[in-house]
Amino acid sequence: MEPALQLVIDGPVATVRIVNPAKRNAMTTGMWKDLPGLLARCAADPAVRVLVLTGEGDTFCAGADITTLAADGGVGSRDLAVAAEEALAAFPKPTIAAVRGHCVGGGCQLAVACDLRFAAEGASFGVTPARLGIVYPASTTRRLVELVGPATAKYLLFSAELIDTERALRTGLVDEVWPADALDGRVAEFAATLAARSQLTQAAAKEFASSPATAERVAHWAARERGSGDTAEGVAAFLERRMPLFDWTV
Repeated sequence: MEPALQLVIDGPVATVRIVNPAKRNAMTTGMWKDLPGLLARCAADPAVRVLVLTGEGDTFCAGADITTLAADGGVGSRDLAVAAEEALAAFPKPTIAAVRGHCVGGGCQLAVACDLRFAAEGASFGVTPARLGIVYPASTTRRLVELVGPATAKYLLFSAELIDTERALRTGLVDEVWPADALDGRVAEFAATLAARSQLTQAAAKEFASSPATAERVAHWAARERGSGDTAEGVAAFLERRMPLFDWTV
């Protein structure tokens, strides 16, 4: 099976699957290059309301394909990895990483760039540049620190040790842990919940959570709220005891 990113859109949920089973779903240079385009396609599709990132089989992603380090010390590949990570972090709709098995190096980098991380019992997580003498990107380091705090980020970065799901859950690296045979069902259930909620609320919350809320951006979202119809629909649905039908799109 050739290394690739597979995109499947099923109703409001887009799933991007990392496929490179011969190397535990390691990301090749071509896969790093392809990810921003796939994300742009999903962002532009009004039918897509949630994106799930996962790996083929029983592994999420073991990181970057180590053979890419041979040619130029991995500098080009790392630039592509950061660009892919930033595109994922900037994706305007909710994102969920569904993690099985190894989530290491560049794989952990991608998982951290998602909004939420649901893991199967037995998964393991690691940030491993210290094993290779690589300087972890500044933006990537800051994102990890914001997620798990400086102490856990330093533990992961300094040691390159893997941690289990119990510690990942305790430190905030993952949001939920499920038995392996229940993970897909839980991710599908929660993705459906997110798809039914207001994209207006989600998009504004995502922006406010990731960057300072300037007066200009607060005014921007207030204007979008006034013109969206989501608030009126949400209130009407609550009073009528029914599910709201939100139609605002990013």
